[in-house]
Amino acid sequence: MDSLKISLQIIHKTTKQDYRIKIDLYDYKQIQSTSDSVAELLSLRKDQVEKDLQLLTHLLENYRETYLQNNPQQSNKRIKIQVTEAAAKQCIEFMKRKNLIANFKELIGKAGVTGEENNRIFLFVTATSYKMKDTLHALIQGSSGSGKTRLLKIISLLMPGEDTKRFTRVTENSFYNYGEYDLMNLFLCFEDIDGLEEKALLALRELQSNDILVSSTSQKQENGHIQSGERIVRGPIASLSCTTKGDYYEDNISRCFVIAVDESKEQTKKIINYQNEVSAGLIDKNKEKAVADFIQNCVRLLKPYEVINPYANKIQLPEDAHKIRRLNEMYQSIVKQITIINQYQRKQDSQGRLLTEKEDLITACEILFESIILKVDELDGSIRQFYEQLKKFVQEKEKIMSSTALK
Repeated sequence: MDSLKISLQIIHKTTKQDYRIKIDLYDYKQIQSTSDSVAELLSLRKDQVEKDLQLLTHLLENYRETYLQNNPQQSNKRIKIQVTEAAAKQCIEFMKRKNLIANFKELIGKAGVTGEENNRIFLFVTATSYKMKDTLHALIQGSSGSGKTRLLKIISLLMPGEDTKRFTRVTENSFYNYGEYDLMNLFLCFEDIDGLEEKALLALRELQSNDILVSSTSQKQENGHIQSGERIVRGPIASLSCTTKGDYYEDNISRCFVIAVDESKEQTKKIINYQNEVSAGLIDKNKEKAVADFIQNCVRLLKPYEVINPYANKIQLPEDAHKIRRLNEMYQSIVKQITIINQYQRKQDSQGRLLTEKEDLITACEILFESIILKVDELDGSIRQFYEQLKKFVQEKEKIMSSTALK
């Protein structure tokens, strides 16, 4: 549903000269390039060719949605990848070591994430929850060009590919047209949630909150009669989304943790140094991929458990936090997820449930602190960072002026 790839033949009505190409109609650069080539080769107007390709896109979308409504059995079968015995042994040995969350944070850095130490491990914990009953969701907030999409992309590449879907565009009814179990326990990534239409956002919110979509539809029976029926799409899902205007998504924010990408000068220097080292051939991309493959196998070996947190009633969140009831539930969920990641080090009770340890609560507080502050803050992340920089600048100027006056 995130692409529309076709084999296309364009024939000139008069000369019968034709042009053939394979194209993804959701890739605007391909549409522009094809329009240029067709216009030049067949002596047609570029703007008319581009307009016809856009019309074709809409017609094919409508056809696909109608087809899926009438053929609900056509669902994607998920491929299961088995971890080899040797790879599993290495992963389990790694996950039995102390300070596992810190070790994962270091590995994620080796996989290509520059800086963003707290954000990267927080997003990793969020992403790994897709296998569990209580899944997590996060909204990555930052200005244009701040690196939020790259951060999301690398985190998504650390999750098993068979369980991950990345979207650049979502049509308004596409979520409703998945098979009943196509999205169950999947990790979904939205590179630009600002581009989602309202109906798609509504469906996403329902999947995040209720783990299910139920829609009433008209279905054609074998005898030709039209009969009302239900289309059901089941979750749960875990999700990460990028946005430049997090305060716009009030309903989504209540369901998601919010993080702000680091837009400081120090972080910019780190990113530029990394880019320069890549261009100079000093970064081994094969090693980065090997680290990502290793992390993927670790995630594949995580099993869903029921978690008991004996310290659940010992923690209190700030009373003025945004929608604290839901936030408290989300906090308890992330504590559970940290316990799940540490499952090879945690004890089980007589019913086979994992037992949370104090270390898991401490880790949750450390990686959640900034996100909880953002939920309390009246400013969004990028504005808060600008305000803090401005405040620091004014304070430094004041010190300089005071010392000059004393002299």
